Amino acid sequence: MCCSIRTCVRNRSDEDMNRDLDIQVTLEGMRQPTLIFDSANRLVMMNQSARTFLGTDMRMIRAEGWRAASSYFERYLVQGDGELDAIRARALTGERAERFHLVRSGELISGWAAALHGRTGEVYTMITIEIPDWTALNDIMGHYLKEVDDAITATNGHADLILKSAAKPGQNPEQLARRISGFARIIGVHMFRLGSLTNMTARLQNIRTGRIRELISADQRAIVLSDFFEDFLEALDETPLIDPETETDGFRARIKRIIPPHLSVAASQHYLTLTLRDILRNAIMYSMRGTPIKIVAFAGQRDSTVQIDITDEGYGVRTSELERVFAPFERARQPQIISEFGYGLSLYLCRYEIEAMNGQLWFESHEGSGTTFSLRLPAWREESTPDQSSSP
Repeated sequence: MCCSIRTCVRNRSDEDMNRDLDIQVTLEGMRQPTLIFDSANRLVMMNQSARTFLGTDMRMIRAEGWRAASSYFERYLVQGDGELDAIRARALTGERAERFHLVRSGELISGWAAALHGRTGEVYTMITIEIPDWTALNDIMGHYLKEVDDAITATNGHADLILKSAAKPGQNPEQLARRISGFARIIGVHMFRLGSLTNMTARLQNIRTGRIRELISADQRAIVLSDFFEDFLEALDETPLIDPETETDGFRARIKRIIPPHLSVAASQHYLTLTLRDILRNAIMYSMRGTPIKIVAFAGQRDSTVQIDITDEGYGVRTSELERVFAPFERARQPQIISEFGYGLSLYLCRYEIEAMNGQLWFESHEGSGTTFSLRLPAWREESTPDQSSSP
């Protein structure tokens, strides 16, 4: 416990001091750097992760409290997130935590500002920094190299078999066509998976370096959702959505959409398409054939946001598996899910990309009855610009 805590609790009861000790023990067990400030802007609690993350700047924050912390984080705050004082004010007066983003040493780092309410009415500010775990980048390189090796080996092998089959005299034309078709299908599976993993590797690199914000800012525009979804669903016939080994006949007929006219969001069309394809792919793969998939869009409770829900009546996710959904290279271990091919990375990428568009992504799921993925984006306003769109 730091000296500032002792000063704050000097005149408090043993019960209160023991409670503060319990809180400090909890903080020290957290991997995320965490700082807590009182209403007088003094730093009253922190953990070892915060001391490590902030280094020598921690001394100034200890001495000057919120003013020094705000000055430190403002140096790295992503343009478009606003000022940290304003983020703190929204967190203290709102009903939920406020997210912000930093770019430090070329890496995009997310943070949260939240209000903590004491028993005596005191309101504290808690700042939590999410340290990126870039072991995912190392993992994806291992997956990528293996996929490349498998694709090269399989493609060369089956191409050789095609040539030998075609050169063999006396072949039955129908039998030869079936054999070549089978070989081509196997090659297509490997090429599809290699292309998917190449795409995910590039997306992860843009997130790791923070370049995702620049790309989205340059592409941000007004997107009329009724027009967008009409084009989006038509494009599903032109580019493969599902792994070729998965039965996908007739999945388009399962998709029902309710999109009010003139409902617009401020977003990147490219990244909105990427994320919705990934979410829709999961809904198709992890639900029974013939069951409906609903896409519903509506204005949020506040006029400044729009929410899009994608709901399936599929297998759902067990309560014990919920934390795996957004974790990189993690997949729920239910038999129906494990049986489908996947890397367990797409939803991890989607969450970061939606947040880079000043949005939020979350889900609700019940085993045996289905899952709803919800994303919330800023509504388009005529005065919106890439740097002015506010966080929902």
